[in-house]
Amino acid sequence: MIEPLQKGDLLIEDMVGAEGGEDCFHVWWLGQSGFLLKWDGHFLLFDPYLSNSLTRKYEGTDKPHVRMSELVVDPSRLTFVKTVTSSHNHTDHLDRETLVAIAEASGSVSLVLPEANIGFAKERLTGGAIDYVGINEMTVTGIGPWKIEGIAAAHNEVERDGEGRCVFLGFRVTFGGFRVYHSGDTLWHAGLEGQLSGGSPDLALLPINGNKPERRVAGNLNGREAAELAHTIGARVVVPCHYDMFTFNTEEPDEFVSSCESLGQSHKVMQGGERITIHRGKAEL
Repeated sequence: MIEPLQKGDLLIEDMVGAEGGEDCFHVWWLGQSGFLLKWDGHFLLFDPYLSNSLTRKYEGTDKPHVRMSELVVDPSRLTFVKTVTSSHNHTDHLDRETLVAIAEASGSVSLVLPEANIGFAKERLTGGAIDYVGINEMTVTGIGPWKIEGIAAAHNEVERDGEGRCVFLGFRVTFGGFRVYHSGDTLWHAGLEGQLSGGSPDLALLPINGNKPERRVAGNLNGREAAELAHTIGARVVVPCHYDMFTFNTEEPDEFVSSCESLGQSHKVMQGGERITIHRGKAEL
């Protein structure tokens, strides 16, 4: 089992205590595609999976979800989180045990998700004190300091419901002059670069586990593709994710690192519970 850099009390203390005002923001990796963003005292939680629900669900089947990394924090400890995203309906991005626990601990949360998925989410998350905030591709919603825009994602295709609404999204978030892109689960599809034009992200959070049909799950960017996408969209820094969670669906970050280095793309491979801080107008982390 991979040990987090920070977990439990130490991690909570770091999250609550991290300061810096308006001139920087902080990001912690919580495992898989889960990241906590903090700016000027406000928190935004991307796609958290903080339980063992999938390990239990698939135990004894021909597709066991054996956890590789230790849980970094009990979701009931995240009492300060009021805004959460879910990029799509897969459980590692829309987990009842995680989201209901956070909602109960904080009193209520706003869940930003594809509008097409609201009905499904309400059924899965029944009983949670959750305000559902639906968005579509290239539409923006405002919650507190966050302006959250939907970016079409291909997992494996850009899939739409009967009303033409995307069921897989990424999120481009702007706040205080900063911009962060969380891709959700996606491949590099036609139109992605166009939707991401109009301003380079200070931070891109991209999956690297790849697309291998023998795993019998929808795929993602691999390490090389993630590095090239970050470089193409002009990301100041790119962080890889969606690996080291389940033994059957993971990759090492070596290809990502070597590709970033060959492109001259600034990058950071994080450990569970680790924090990075992005400063305004500075190249370094």
